[in-house]
Amino acid sequence: MLTDERFDAIRQLLSENGKVLANDLAAKFGVSDDTVRRDLRELARLGHCRRVYGGALLPAPDTGSLSVRTTDRADQKARLATATAALVRNGQTIFIDASSTNLAIAQALPKNLTLTIVTNAPAIATALSKNPKHTIMVLGGLYDQSKGACLGLQTIREAEQIFADMFILGACGIDTALGVTALDASEAEIKRAMIARSSLLTIAATTDKLSTIAPFKLADAARIDHLVLEAGAADPEPYRRLDIQVHLVTTDGVA
Repeated sequence: MLTDERFDAIRQLLSENGKVLANDLAAKFGVSDDTVRRDLRELARLGHCRRVYGGALLPAPDTGSLSVRTTDRADQKARLATATAALVRNGQTIFIDASSTNLAIAQALPKNLTLTIVTNAPAIATALSKNPKHTIMVLGGLYDQSKGACLGLQTIREAEQIFADMFILGACGIDTALGVTALDASEAEIKRAMIARSSLLTIAATTDKLSTIAPFKLADAARIDHLVLEAGAADPEPYRRLDIQVHLVTTDGVA
Protein backbone atom coordinates (compact mmCIF):
# COMPACT_ATOMS: atom_id res chain seq x y z
CA MET A 1 0.00 0.00 0.00
CA LEU A 2 1.33 3.39 -0.99
CA THR A 3 1.71 6.17 1.56
CA ASP A 4 -1.14 8.23 0.11
CA GLU A 5 -3.38 5.14 0.18
CA ARG A 6 -2.57 4.64 3.87
CA PHE A 7 -3.33 8.30 4.52
CA ASP A 8 -6.73 7.96 2.83
CA ALA A 9 -7.49 4.79 4.77
CA ILE A 10 -6.49 6.37 8.11
CA ARG A 11 -8.63 9.45 7.41
CA GLN A 12 -11.56 7.17 6.60
CA LEU A 13 -11.10 5.24 9.86
CA LEU A 14 -10.90 8.50 11.80
CA SER A 15 -14.09 9.71 10.14
CA GLU A 16 -15.91 6.47 10.98
CA ASN A 17 -14.59 5.85 14.50
CA GLY A 18 -13.20 9.16 15.74
CA LYS A 19 -9.92 7.52 16.73
CA VAL A 20 -7.27 5.06 15.53
CA LEU A 21 -4.77 2.89 17.39
CA ALA A 22 -1.22 2.66 16.08
CA ASN A 23 -0.87 -1.08 16.75
CA ASP A 24 -4.10 -1.82 14.88
CA LEU A 25 -2.99 0.28 11.92
CA ALA A 26 0.40 -1.46 11.73
CA ALA A 27 -1.29 -4.86 11.67
CA LYS A 28 -3.94 -3.74 9.15
CA PHE A 29 -1.45 -2.27 6.69
CA GLY A 30 1.37 -4.77 7.30
CA VAL A 31 3.88 -2.04 8.13
CA SER A 32 6.09 -1.25 11.11
CA ASP A 33 5.05 0.79 14.14
CA ASP A 34 7.59 3.43 13.08
CA THR A 35 5.90 3.76 9.69
CA VAL A 36 2.52 4.27 11.34
CA ARG A 37 3.94 6.86 13.71
CA ARG A 38 5.40 8.77 10.75
CA ASP A 39 2.02 8.59 9.00
CA LEU A 40 0.23 9.95 12.04
CA ARG A 41 2.80 12.73 12.50
CA GLU A 42 2.27 13.84 8.90
CA LEU A 43 -1.53 13.66 9.16
CA ALA A 44 -1.34 15.68 12.37
CA ARG A 45 0.85 18.26 10.63
CA LEU A 46 -1.78 18.53 7.90
CA GLY A 47 -4.50 19.02 10.51
CA HIS A 48 -6.34 15.74 9.93
CA CYS A 49 -5.81 14.37 13.45
CA ARG A 50 -4.25 15.00 16.83
CA ARG A 51 -1.70 12.50 17.99
CA VAL A 52 -2.16 10.93 21.41
CA TYR A 53 -0.36 8.14 23.20
CA GLY A 54 -0.92 4.94 21.21
CA GLY A 55 -2.73 6.50 18.26
CA ALA A 56 -4.67 9.57 17.15
CA LEU A 57 -8.03 11.28 17.50
CA LEU A 58 -10.00 13.60 15.30
CA PRO A 59 -9.30 17.24 16.14
CA ALA A 60 -12.18 19.02 17.85
CA PRO A 61 -14.06 21.15 15.32
CA ASP A 62 -13.51 24.90 15.24
CA THR A 63 -16.53 26.29 13.44
CA GLY A 64 -15.90 29.99 14.00
CA SER A 65 -17.43 32.71 16.14
CA LEU A 66 -20.44 32.29 18.43
CA SER A 67 -22.69 34.12 15.98
CA VAL A 68 -21.69 31.74 13.18
CA ARG A 69 -22.04 28.63 15.35
CA THR A 70 -25.52 29.62 16.49
CA THR A 71 -26.97 28.84 13.06
CA ASP A 72 -25.05 25.56 12.62
CA ARG A 73 -26.98 22.36 13.49
CA ALA A 74 -29.75 24.52 14.96
CA ASP A 75 -32.38 21.74 15.03
CA GLN A 76 -30.08 19.29 16.81
CA LYS A 77 -29.04 21.94 19.34
CA ALA A 78 -32.67 22.81 20.02
CA ARG A 79 -33.45 19.16 20.85
CA LEU A 80 -30.38 18.87 23.06
CA ALA A 81 -31.37 22.13 24.75
CA THR A 82 -34.86 20.92 25.62
CA ALA A 83 -33.50 17.73 27.20
CA THR A 84 -30.78 19.59 29.11
CA ALA A 85 -33.18 22.23 30.44
CA ALA A 86 -35.31 19.43 31.89
CA LEU A 87 -32.42 18.52 34.21
CA VAL A 88 -32.54 21.88 35.97
CA ARG A 89 -34.36 22.12 39.32
CA ASN A 90 -36.09 24.99 41.05
CA GLY A 91 -33.88 27.13 43.26
CA GLN A 92 -30.58 26.09 41.72
CA THR A 93 -27.60 28.32 41.02
CA ILE A 94 -26.23 27.48 37.59
CA PHE A 95 -23.10 28.41 35.67
CA ILE A 96 -23.64 28.60 31.91
CA ASP A 97 -20.64 29.52 29.80
CA ALA A 98 -20.47 30.74 26.22
CA SER A 99 -21.41 28.26 23.49
CA SER A 100 -24.02 28.07 20.77
CA THR A 101 -25.60 24.97 22.32
CA ASN A 102 -25.66 26.69 25.71
CA LEU A 103 -27.41 29.69 24.18
CA ALA A 104 -30.15 27.32 22.99
CA ILE A 105 -30.28 25.80 26.49
CA ALA A 106 -30.68 29.23 28.07
CA GLN A 107 -33.61 29.91 25.75
CA ALA A 108 -35.17 26.55 26.71
CA LEU A 109 -34.93 26.91 30.50
CA PRO A 110 -38.35 26.54 32.17
CA LYS A 111 -39.82 29.96 32.84
CA ASN A 112 -41.68 28.75 35.93
CA LEU A 113 -38.47 28.00 37.85
CA THR A 114 -36.71 30.40 40.17
CA LEU A 115 -33.05 30.22 39.17
CA THR A 116 -29.81 32.11 39.70
CA ILE A 117 -27.82 31.97 36.49
CA VAL A 118 -24.19 33.03 36.34
CA THR A 119 -22.64 33.48 32.90
CA ASN A 120 -19.67 35.06 31.18
CA ALA A 121 -21.67 35.34 27.93
CA PRO A 122 -23.72 38.54 27.45
CA ALA A 123 -25.82 36.81 24.76
CA ILE A 124 -26.95 34.24 27.31
CA ALA A 125 -27.81 36.95 29.84
CA THR A 126 -29.84 38.75 27.18
CA ALA A 127 -31.69 35.55 26.24
CA LEU A 128 -32.74 35.14 29.89
CA SER A 129 -33.44 38.77 30.68
CA LYS A 130 -37.21 38.75 30.09
CA ASN A 131 -37.93 36.20 32.81
CA PRO A 132 -38.51 37.87 36.20
CA LYS A 133 -37.94 34.57 38.04
CA HIS A 134 -34.34 34.36 36.83
CA THR A 135 -31.65 36.22 38.73
CA ILE A 136 -28.86 36.82 36.24
CA MET A 137 -25.24 37.51 37.15
CA VAL A 138 -22.83 38.47 34.37
CA LEU A 139 -19.16 37.88 35.09
CA GLY A 140 -16.97 40.82 34.14
CA GLY A 141 -13.65 40.89 32.38
CA LEU A 142 -12.28 41.51 28.92
CA TYR A 143 -14.96 40.79 26.31
CA ASP A 144 -13.78 38.63 23.42
CA GLN A 145 -16.07 39.32 20.46
CA SER A 146 -15.17 36.14 18.56
CA LYS A 147 -15.85 33.95 21.60
CA GLY A 148 -18.89 35.92 22.74
CA ALA A 149 -17.52 35.74 26.28
CA CYS A 150 -15.81 37.68 29.03
CA LEU A 151 -12.41 36.13 29.71
CA GLY A 152 -9.31 36.75 31.77
CA LEU A 153 -8.23 37.15 35.37
CA GLN A 154 -11.15 39.33 36.48
CA THR A 155 -13.67 36.82 35.10
CA ILE A 156 -11.96 33.96 36.89
CA ARG A 157 -11.78 35.87 40.19
CA GLU A 158 -15.50 36.62 40.08
CA ALA A 159 -16.37 33.01 39.22
CA GLU A 160 -14.27 31.77 42.15
CA GLN A 161 -16.54 33.63 44.58
CA ILE A 162 -19.59 31.55 43.59
CA PHE A 163 -20.58 27.97 44.38
CA ALA A 164 -23.02 26.55 41.84
CA ASP A 165 -25.31 23.54 41.94
CA MET A 166 -24.63 22.82 38.26
CA PHE A 167 -22.31 23.95 35.49
CA ILE A 168 -23.68 23.62 31.96
CA LEU A 169 -20.41 23.49 30.06
CA GLY A 170 -19.80 24.15 26.39
CA ALA A 171 -17.19 21.54 25.47
CA CYS A 172 -15.09 21.53 22.28
CA GLY A 173 -13.97 17.90 22.51
CA ILE A 174 -15.01 14.88 24.58
CA ASP A 175 -13.26 11.53 24.79
CA THR A 176 -13.70 8.83 27.43
CA ALA A 177 -9.93 8.33 27.79
CA LEU A 178 -8.61 11.86 27.31
CA GLY A 179 -11.44 13.82 28.88
CA VAL A 180 -13.12 17.15 28.16
CA THR A 181 -11.08 19.67 26.21
CA ALA A 182 -11.24 23.25 24.88
CA LEU A 183 -9.74 24.98 21.86
CA ASP A 184 -8.74 28.25 23.53
CA ALA A 185 -6.43 28.71 26.53
CA SER A 186 -8.32 31.70 27.95
CA GLU A 187 -11.66 29.93 27.68
CA ALA A 188 -10.15 26.84 29.29
CA GLU A 189 -9.11 28.84 32.35
CA ILE A 190 -12.60 30.14 33.12
CA LYS A 191 -14.18 26.76 32.36
CA ARG A 192 -11.83 25.06 34.85
CA ALA A 193 -12.70 27.67 37.48
CA MET A 194 -16.41 27.00 36.98
CA ILE A 195 -15.90 23.24 37.12
CA ALA A 196 -14.05 23.59 40.43
CA ARG A 197 -16.97 25.58 41.93
CA SER A 198 -19.81 23.34 40.71
CA SER A 199 -21.44 20.30 42.31
CA LEU A 200 -22.70 18.84 39.02
CA LEU A 201 -21.21 19.03 35.54
CA THR A 202 -23.61 18.83 32.61
CA ILE A 203 -22.64 18.78 28.93
CA ALA A 204 -24.88 18.73 25.88
CA ALA A 205 -22.80 17.66 22.90
CA THR A 206 -23.46 17.51 19.19
CA THR A 207 -22.08 14.47 17.37
CA ASP A 208 -19.04 16.30 15.98
CA LYS A 209 -17.64 16.86 19.49
CA LEU A 210 -17.47 13.17 20.47
CA SER A 211 -14.20 11.19 20.34
CA THR A 212 -12.31 14.38 19.49
CA ILE A 213 -9.61 16.29 21.29
CA ALA A 214 -8.73 19.97 21.58
CA PRO A 215 -5.41 21.32 22.97
CA PHE A 216 -6.49 22.32 26.49
CA LYS A 217 -7.80 19.79 29.00
CA LEU A 218 -10.63 20.83 31.30
CA ALA A 219 -11.43 17.66 33.24
CA ASP A 220 -11.46 13.88 33.11
CA ALA A 221 -14.54 12.44 31.43
CA ALA A 222 -15.51 10.81 34.76
CA ARG A 223 -16.11 14.33 36.16
CA ILE A 224 -19.20 14.62 33.94
CA ASP A 225 -22.48 13.93 35.77
CA HIS A 226 -24.97 14.41 32.90
CA LEU A 227 -24.13 13.96 29.21
CA VAL A 228 -26.88 14.81 26.72
CA LEU A 229 -26.34 13.28 23.27
CA GLU A 230 -28.17 12.72 20.04
CA ALA A 231 -29.43 9.13 19.87
CA GLY A 232 -27.20 7.11 17.55
CA ALA A 233 -24.34 9.59 17.82
CA ALA A 234 -22.14 7.20 19.78
CA ASP A 235 -22.22 4.10 21.91
CA PRO A 236 -23.31 5.39 25.34
CA GLU A 237 -21.92 2.42 27.29
CA PRO A 238 -18.28 3.65 27.57
CA TYR A 239 -19.64 6.83 29.16
CA ARG A 240 -22.00 4.93 31.44
CA ARG A 241 -19.09 2.78 32.64
CA LEU A 242 -17.59 6.02 33.98
CA ASP A 243 -20.78 6.52 36.04
CA ILE A 244 -22.03 9.29 33.72
CA GLN A 245 -25.77 9.64 33.31
CA VAL A 246 -26.28 9.62 29.54
CA HIS A 247 -29.47 11.13 28.14
CA LEU A 248 -30.16 10.17 24.51
CA VAL A 249 -32.26 12.60 22.52
CA THR A 250 -34.38 11.59 19.52
CA THR A 251 -36.54 13.70 17.24
CA ASP A 252 -39.43 12.77 19.55
CA GLY A 253 -37.73 13.58 22.84
CA VAL A 254 -35.46 11.72 25.29
CA ALA A 255 -35.11 8.01 24.57
